[in-house]
Amino acid sequence: MSFEQRLAELGIRLPGVPRPVAAYVPGVQAGNLVFTSGQIPFVDGRLAFQGKVGADLTVEQGKEAARACALNALAVVRDLAGSLDRVKRVVKLLVFVNSAPGFTEQPQVANGASELMLEIFGDAGRHARSAVGAGELPLNAAVEVELVVELHD
Repeated sequence: MSFEQRLAELGIRLPGVPRPVAAYVPGVQAGNLVFTSGQIPFVDGRLAFQGKVGADLTVEQGKEAARACALNALAVVRDLAGSLDRVKRVVKLLVFVNSAPGFTEQPQVANGASELMLEIFGDAGRHARSAVGAGELPLNAAVEVELVVELHD
């Protein structure tokens, strides 16, 4: 089964590529690698999750925000690659969590993005990851996710 078919089977519709909020592009392909810019949780054109996880938002809401960010990142990958079927493997996720003081559950929040990669790509979705607490994120977003994937030749 193709990854595009898997998306359909899961009932997942990728959004359009989010517009950058500053002077950068949504992603860059370098050889067989695609690097996305940090994606924040825009859903239907609006920032759906704002504030600090651990104060304004629960861990579960943080996971939902991470999943939304990852969907946006996959939209960038599809746009650059032409199809998610060109993905050979997910290489790395970098997840920033807008964290309340003392909040240390960034790995659980990041699972929202990681679990999505496994749902869609199976073993090819297993990746390296960093989950980082941040004092603030752009537009007061709850989470920001960067994605690196390797494409087939």
